[in-house]
Amino acid sequence: MQQPDLFPDRSEDDRQGVVAVNHRCRLETCDGYRVVCVAGVVVAHYAVGDRMAEAHAKVLLVDQGHARQNQVARAFGCDVRTVRRDQRRFDEGGLAALGRQPGYPKGRPRVPAVRARKLNAWKADGLSNREIARRLGINEKAVRKLARRLGWTPSPTGEQLVLTLGGADPKLSASRQATTGEQQPEPPGLGPDEPQPGRSVTETANPGADPKLSGLRADDSLPISLDFDPTDRSIDRLLASLGLLDDAAPRFSSGTHVSGAGVLLALPALVDSGVFNIAREVYGSIGPAFYGLRTTLVTLLLMALLRVKRPEELKEHSPQQLGRIFGLDRAPEVKTLRRKLTRLAASRRAADFGRALAEQRVARRGHAMGFLYVDGHVRVYHGKRELPKTHVARMRISMPATTDYWVNDTEGEPLFVVPTEGNKGLARMLPAVLDEVRSLVGQRQVTVVFDRGGWSPKLFAELLASGFDILTYRKAPYTRVPASDFRRRRGVLNGHKVSYRLADQGVYLAYGPAKKRRRLHLRQVTRLSDDGHQTPILTSRWDLRAVEIAYRMFERWRQENFFKYLRAEFALDALVDYGTEPADATRSVPNPARKKLDAELRKANAALEQLQSEYGLEALVNHEQVRRTMRGFKIANAELSDRVLAALKRVVALEKKRAQTPARVPVKEVVKGDVVKLSVERKHLTDILKMVAYQAEGDLLRLLGPHYRRTEDEGRTLVQTALTASGDIEVTDNELRVAIEALSSPHKTRALAAICDGLNATSTLFPGTKLRMRFSVKPEPVKSLAFPGARPRPAASDPTSTRP
Repeated sequence: MQQPDLFPDRSEDDRQGVVAVNHRCRLETCDGYRVVCVAGVVVAHYAVGDRMAEAHAKVLLVDQGHARQNQVARAFGCDVRTVRRDQRRFDEGGLAALGRQPGYPKGRPRVPAVRARKLNAWKADGLSNREIARRLGINEKAVRKLARRLGWTPSPTGEQLVLTLGGADPKLSASRQATTGEQQPEPPGLGPDEPQPGRSVTETANPGADPKLSGLRADDSLPISLDFDPTDRSIDRLLASLGLLDDAAPRFSSGTHVSGAGVLLALPALVDSGVFNIAREVYGSIGPAFYGLRTTLVTLLLMALLRVKRPEELKEHSPQQLGRIFGLDRAPEVKTLRRKLTRLAASRRAADFGRALAEQRVARRGHAMGFLYVDGHVRVYHGKRELPKTHVARMRISMPATTDYWVNDTEGEPLFVVPTEGNKGLARMLPAVLDEVRSLVGQRQVTVVFDRGGWSPKLFAELLASGFDILTYRKAPYTRVPASDFRRRRGVLNGHKVSYRLADQGVYLAYGPAKKRRRLHLRQVTRLSDDGHQTPILTSRWDLRAVEIAYRMFERWRQENFFKYLRAEFALDALVDYGTEPADATRSVPNPARKKLDAELRKANAALEQLQSEYGLEALVNHEQVRRTMRGFKIANAELSDRVLAALKRVVALEKKRAQTPARVPVKEVVKGDVVKLSVERKHLTDILKMVAYQAEGDLLRLLGPHYRRTEDEGRTLVQTALTASGDIEVTDNELRVAIEALSSPHKTRALAAICDGLNATSTLFPGTKLRMRFSVKPEPVKSLAFPGARPRPAASDPTSTRP
């Protein structure tokens, strides 16, 4: 008789719950329990989900030499560090130390957000990990882990590498060369922007150059590439990986039909905006990298203008083709660009960055600051986080969303954006927004234009006392103006002929408590539409004509069109960051209990009205011959009367309960768990960059205006077409020449040529180089009109011609 196998082969169904640790150990899971076997002997048995018993089984396998740490980690589906951590806990505290609750350890202080900001700033200043650890009062290992999480890579030095290339005479020093006047021989094939023998990786920019034209300060260094082939930047990438390069120098290669070369038309406007200089002053550096601060900003801005709306869309574009436009061998990938945004956001300087850009904008366009339009943009959220709801006007529904408040100038161009917490209303945000405006424009007189969301007579009085003028719609209820008071008013404003039927009068608005009632005297200009609708406009400007008051108020739609354009063309509502951060838990929100009582009260009142109607109907159809007295009527309708009284008592009880329920409560009493909000910094930073890209389009649009008749209707579309057009790139010793393909029609091509002439007059240098940008439009090819098969007509001077 044959003895059965000690470990018979299992069927396919039985092997589904078996995981091999190695050739000796295995895990078996069945019916909610798990068994750990070593050579067929059970060494551990526990229920699935028992964290302490599972950790002890892992420690047992490693400590007794049955398996290695990586084998145990792979079998149990965890990280090797988790196994080591469990071993250390078991050695220090025994089995009880393995029974830790999931999540962050209780009692251990979390790393404050200010620590990340300080580390980011100190690393940018070049401090060592040891010095940062001493300042923060933590060990150097914690600093290395935090720096790695923020994207900092170890670097031997914080300065650029100083190297000499082959062929240089080592005995000929810089001082001797300056003294004797000797010149080093220049290798063949090297231009003035190529790395020269004896020159360092960085070269000091020309002190006499205009920093506005190059995007560099006078004391900035101009990077130089050690690669000879613009399509192969291996040496520069090696230096960056060693921490010896802060930013890659732009290196262009000549080529024809380069896709998207027209986007370089926006570079003069971007340089003129000061975005590169201001970013350098605000952020300093993002550490040694091939894609440094300047390269990252150029990439993000040109991506926005090319309608690559989010980093994830880079997957659908050729990195080499985009790199030819950026002056790189290849554009950064998605994960690289995300990492750069994370590092910039870690410094929490987006507000300072936006404020500095706004100051530059005010200095350049102070004439457009007379009327400022303020409005909130609601960004709908579709994720899983619990966010407060707000009314979305364009969708006519209340949804989870976040609100940002934008300030636009007289011509509709954006000036700055202010993120909010908890969807604060316009009336609550206006003082904070206007404080920022006052710091930007100084003491000049500014008229603030906003919609009915900011209606508050008390707020109007405060704004007037602060030196601002107001212009807004009047909120209902209001008295209609007699039709006889309206007059036809005409005018020409900003080149537009306008005509309205207007009534002009003064009004008083009451505000404050009943015992201390105050009155505010304002001007009301009412427009009468063709359908009889009246639109009252309130303002404190008594010096303007009524037609201009109406025109400026209705120009508020420029801002609404701006939001619509940015949503469609720049993905303004895209979710940039999926993270959250703690929010103010004491912030008051509408009480859900009161909202529930309001709904019950409405239903109770509706039921009461229905019963009262039925009772009244019974009284109406009552036959006096049958029930001649009221007592008889009540006896006959006693049941209905009792139902009316019961419904009335329910209404009274609900009103009493509602009066005792507060209208607003702290948000921590409403939200289950931690009170959080969506991370603001990355979204704020990307919004600022999209704003700068939109401003660059606006600058090109102003150049187009005198040369294109339909600029208001088609101008921005033409600019967008030119930016995405292909073209030829030619690189010389001191110029970057871009020849753009002709557009769809001759008059559009002529308008584009006029834009190129205006940009050439600025003599702008490509950021990070000495290459002056020169733009032109390629001539259209001459087309033959001869029919197929026809002989070419001989010239008049052809002696073989038989024509008379």
